[in-house]
Amino acid sequence: MAKKKAPQEGGKRVDDSNVLGLHAEVLEQPITQTLEINYMPYAMSVIVSRAIPEIDGFKPSHRKLLYTMYQMKLLGGNRTKSANVVGATMKLNPHGDAAIYDTMVRLSRGYGALLHPLVDSKGNFGKVYSRDMAWAAPRYTEVRLDPICAEFFRDIDQDAVDFVPNYDGTMAEPTLLPTTFPNVLVSSNMGIAVGMASNICGFNLAEVCDTTAAYLKNPNCDLMATLKAPDFPTGGELLYDERELSAIYETGRGSFKVQARWRYVKEENLIEIYEIPYSTTVEAIMDKVSELVKNGKVKEISDMRDETDLSGLKLTMDLKRGTDPDKLMAKLFRMTPLRDSFSCNFNILIAGMPRVMGVRQILEEWTAWRMESIRRRTYFVLGKRREKLHLLQGLQKILLDIDKAIKIIRETEEDAEVVPNLMIGFGIDEVQAEYVADIKLRNINKEYILKRTRETEDLEKEIADLQDLVDSPGRIKKTIVAELAAVKKKYAAPRRTGLLYDLPEETDDGGEDVPDYPVNVFLSKEGYFKKITPQSLRMSSEQKYKEGDGAYLQWECTNRDELLVFTDRQQCYKTRMSDFEDAKASVLGDYLPTKLGFDEGESFLWACVPGDYSGNLLFFFENGKVARVELAGYQTQTRRKRLTGAYSDKSPLVRGFLLREDMEMAVWSTEGRCLIFHTAALNPKTTRTTQGVAVMTLKPKYKVEGAAPLDQTPIQNAARYRARSLPVSGALLKEEDRGEEQMSLL
Repeated sequence: MAKKKAPQEGGKRVDDSNVLGLHAEVLEQPITQTLEINYMPYAMSVIVSRAIPEIDGFKPSHRKLLYTMYQMKLLGGNRTKSANVVGATMKLNPHGDAAIYDTMVRLSRGYGALLHPLVDSKGNFGKVYSRDMAWAAPRYTEVRLDPICAEFFRDIDQDAVDFVPNYDGTMAEPTLLPTTFPNVLVSSNMGIAVGMASNICGFNLAEVCDTTAAYLKNPNCDLMATLKAPDFPTGGELLYDERELSAIYETGRGSFKVQARWRYVKEENLIEIYEIPYSTTVEAIMDKVSELVKNGKVKEISDMRDETDLSGLKLTMDLKRGTDPDKLMAKLFRMTPLRDSFSCNFNILIAGMPRVMGVRQILEEWTAWRMESIRRRTYFVLGKRREKLHLLQGLQKILLDIDKAIKIIRETEEDAEVVPNLMIGFGIDEVQAEYVADIKLRNINKEYILKRTRETEDLEKEIADLQDLVDSPGRIKKTIVAELAAVKKKYAAPRRTGLLYDLPEETDDGGEDVPDYPVNVFLSKEGYFKKITPQSLRMSSEQKYKEGDGAYLQWECTNRDELLVFTDRQQCYKTRMSDFEDAKASVLGDYLPTKLGFDEGESFLWACVPGDYSGNLLFFFENGKVARVELAGYQTQTRRKRLTGAYSDKSPLVRGFLLREDMEMAVWSTEGRCLIFHTAALNPKTTRTTQGVAVMTLKPKYKVEGAAPLDQTPIQNAARYRARSLPVSGALLKEEDRGEEQMSLL
């Protein structure tokens, strides 16, 4: 075996601190330094320079592509190969040709992802409603800018926006595009950054222009009067819920539902779906329907096929004899992406800072930015007009005594002295003298002199008008309104997404397709829900909870039973046990606020299993009142998922109880007083928002702390606390009646 050679003495040694050798080495680094050096620069790069759109409605990749096409004279010109545009765009966006082409595809007319496409395309660009349809390579397709892009570049050469050097400093690019309308609300946009995301739905151009004009006239205007609802290029029908849309307009967050459009062809006994929600695809719909048919949950469909062609989207379902198409579609809307939700997150970069804003805030930021763009544009034009006026004023001085000017020029011996002599002779500056010296001899006539004199007067009036425009915010707003009117007249198109005001309720199918078996249900204090079968519970009965959380409610019921969940915003969410997956005791379970789609900041309070909706609900409020509401008031013939006005909002809710039969209830306050009353003393009400009747009289600064059935309390001397009439203040709790734990913990 050969021996290893010893290192030569005196040999050259390379000292490179960056080379760690053949084996990996661990470098100790504080977590703060790691975040500062490694994580934060990347995170900020993604947020600021990649994923989040800015006030002009574009991400950097969109802006670089469109500006490159503008520089290539593709606005109003002939189409060119997409590959040419991709190659040219790499001067601004050196992240690979594939990423640039993908961006171009999404902006194209052929792909159909935008209400107003920005790229006029020719060739196969795929379809937004297809998951699997691949677009052709850039060498096979051709593009140019769509005419609407003229509204993005109208002021680009008039100093309306800032320019910055590109990545290698060889050319300049705009930081924003000076859009003449709020493109951020017209062109839908989605981006996923680090720790945040953005999802902006599109609105109809005409409605956006009208709303912006109304906002400029009155910032407190009713936005929903002109901005009806979002609009999508794929059409469909939006389920109009004024409350949901109002929340989106106000906060920039929320969701709404869009469903497909369909028609029934009686002669052939089939259903044709010709518009689908923007957030789904043809393949996803067919996969789900096929799954339902395979599992036997949908038995009315004999065949389903995709008949999409150049005329547009079409999904065809052949029906079995005797099938009711309305009932079938109602079932498919409930069980497939034919009805889908669109979640809004209006996260926009404002001066490099991501902000989630409502529609009114977006309009405020856009109008402020657009007013500044117009002011900069006006300053640019004003400067050009002042330069021209300055030249004409010098010319006017000379033309008034042209003979003197000719004499000065003729008596000047050297060419370099002509301009200085004219400056001295007429008291003008060098710029004016140069302009005069270059006038042709043929222009020294009376007509030319009079024409230039009149032009000077017109320029003075125009400059005064431009200066007034710069100094007048009201005139700038009128200019924006006029531009919006022109954009609407030229590019507006009818709504594609219809509005369904009469919301279709999900009919209750009686749980025919839901398996029926016994389950044990556990609900924690913080709202974690677990549905466990008796077999699984026998194997492991020890429940797992988060730290600080614990057991709250428990029921034995069936998989077909319903669940009523009450929140702190007087809302009741209705769901079924079958909507939850069977779990084990060792898991935390489903978090109800997330599972049921609670509003932002909404918290879980109480829940119950209504069964056959017989009996009453008892609501105990902090002000000492108790409301007894008939449980039947929460029963609906349709599968409504949320009931507003579930209880009174006059006082915070302390506790709720399901009352099947009358019993004695104990109520205690923060003062340490307790009373016991019989529920028969309370008359049931049919109105869910009833304020109830006063049960406990409270002193100022005190409130009801808790309530429970008498047999579930540690009270031993019940006679001490029984009330003969209501309301009463109650008796002070004795130590022996408090039990080992405080009453407030019951």
